Amino acid sequence: MRQLLLRPGAEELNYEIRGIVKKARQIEALGYSMTWENIGDPIQKHNHVPDWMKSIVADLLKEDKTYGYADSKGVLETRKFLADLNNQKKGTKITAEDILFFNGLGDAIAKLYQFLIPTARIIGPSPAYSTHSSAEAAHANTAPITYRLDPDNQWLPDMEDLYLKIKYNPSIVGILIINPDNPTGMVYPREVLEGFVKIAEEFSLLLIADEIYQNITYNGIKAVPLSEVIGSRPAISLKGISKEFPWPGSRCGWMEFYNRDASLEFAKLCQTLENAKMIEVCSTILPQLAIPKIMSHPDYKAYRAAANAQIGLRSEWMREILGSIPGIKFNPTQGAFYNTIVFDEKLLNAQQTLPIKDPKLQDLLDSWLSDESMPLDKRFVYYLLASERICVVPISSFCSDLRGFRVTLLEENEARFKDTFTRLGKSILQYLDSSK
Repeated sequence: MRQLLLRPGAEELNYEIRGIVKKARQIEALGYSMTWENIGDPIQKHNHVPDWMKSIVADLLKEDKTYGYADSKGVLETRKFLADLNNQKKGTKITAEDILFFNGLGDAIAKLYQFLIPTARIIGPSPAYSTHSSAEAAHANTAPITYRLDPDNQWLPDMEDLYLKIKYNPSIVGILIINPDNPTGMVYPREVLEGFVKIAEEFSLLLIADEIYQNITYNGIKAVPLSEVIGSRPAISLKGISKEFPWPGSRCGWMEFYNRDASLEFAKLCQTLENAKMIEVCSTILPQLAIPKIMSHPDYKAYRAAANAQIGLRSEWMREILGSIPGIKFNPTQGAFYNTIVFDEKLLNAQQTLPIKDPKLQDLLDSWLSDESMPLDKRFVYYLLASERICVVPISSFCSDLRGFRVTLLEENEARFKDTFTRLGKSILQYLDSSK
């Protein structure tokens, strides 16, 4: 080309959650079926959307207004409904004008980082959710800055690590919290959230909370909303319906701005995000129209409670199968529908294998393993793909120095769920023992 096309940092855009699919498709092309544990799509895992929910969407399709534009910020009635939901809680109050819709939460995340100056950094958790860490790194033209989630302490954040990184890096202007967390399934206790707020107060920081899994908790755990603990601090909550209804194909997410007048710089950011949405005209209207009708439906709370209970039950099944396997760090989940399993330090090496009977699979695997700099957890993931046809995601791809993998808790067929994780557990043991 006549000149360089990509700006520095563009290479940081990475999404191994879907990238691993390319390898799995190669195995499928050889005639094998695949067990997908790489992505949080409830529909892919046989979740049945209730008929009453489908009827609401179908009825909306009969109305002419469904086919028009919405207000640039989103359907006003829906924004009023969501503001009222927030205001029923104890905490910071908002109005419909403090809510801004996007075409999915990924769109919202990309826009958020896009308008920050490159020197303004948002520190986020590690293991990190790729959409956040990649977008933050791309905007800053360098690697993301992270604070440590501790697998030896139920994946709770290392607050000293967070504090020191903020104290000695004045470029950090905000803290990202993912609650409930993806990829670990951890839910932040209130006192930990209050600790984030205290640090934000000391260093005059913006708080950003990805709360898309806020209403997906189980086994006696409830998530504390950011709005209940922030007081007068400027903050943004990121929410959506992809996981909760679930309707991932809706691509419908939104931001809630808290205390937007508490800081001139924050008010300018909120206005810039709104201006950017006006240039795009509006986000998709159908799911916005459906939100109040679905969430106020008399069956909705019971539906969500039953779905959460089932995820909680699968969390217990996973604990029973994987919880006592030597050589890994296993934490039972509390929210969302993922779990991150970490190998004990120094147990992985480049000589470990799993049996591959098909020479074509072995040839495919050998071609994947040609990269000598490959993280050792990705090596395990590739062996698991070829040996058991189970597709998981390496934790090294979540901006982490830990070595392990993420799985989902979405499979609704009990026999299939237990078979998948029993095979996975046996593979872990066999892989770790193979080089002894």
